[in-house]
Amino acid sequence: MYIPKHFKMQDAEKVFQFIEKYNFAILVGVQDGIPIATHLPFVIERRGDDWYLIAHLAQQNNHVNLLDNQMTMVVFSEPHAYISPQLYASPVNVPTWNYIAVHAYGIAQVLTRDSEKRSVLEKTILSFDEKYMEQWRTLPEKYMEGLLKGMLAFEIKIERIDAKEKISQNKSDADRQAVMNSLLHSNESIHRNLGEYMKEKYQK
Repeated sequence: MYIPKHFKMQDAEKVFQFIEKYNFAILVGVQDGIPIATHLPFVIERRGDDWYLIAHLAQQNNHVNLLDNQMTMVVFSEPHAYISPQLYASPVNVPTWNYIAVHAYGIAQVLTRDSEKRSVLEKTILSFDEKYMEQWRTLPEKYMEGLLKGMLAFEIKIERIDAKEKISQNKSDADRQAVMNSLLHSNESIHRNLGEYMKEKYQK
């Protein structure tokens, strides 16, 4: 990902907070020279000084053959918005797009034991629907066995991060304020989310 210096996210904690919040991502691989992508929710987990991405997918997915011990990229992106040059003080400007995106790289490890697969499912439930856990524990064992058989669980130890926040850093304070106000008052929730992100960044 092309990242000009002024758009690079430097704070690792902020990057991981972004991944936690915008956790529905794109798993990228290559099959027979052709890119392949799978959309998945990810759990991010810290273990000491290391960070891991945890997920699972169906055994029928062709991506299952592209994971174990393979360098893998996961793309997290959102929120984003078109930025009109009409928001700037000077008329000598062009349209652009503001957005935040993170590319995480690491070697994927497939988790083969049923206990590991179950752990991945339970970590996912705790991350996205903690109240469901009580019901989850009542599911019949035979049903659970079918679930585990039909899935592939994996984790990726993050080895490299490319993180970009393009939120008008190259504009004047007045232009940034105009962009932020426009986003905050948008009818689109994704635009308002970006406005809130800018507000947190610039109004500390």
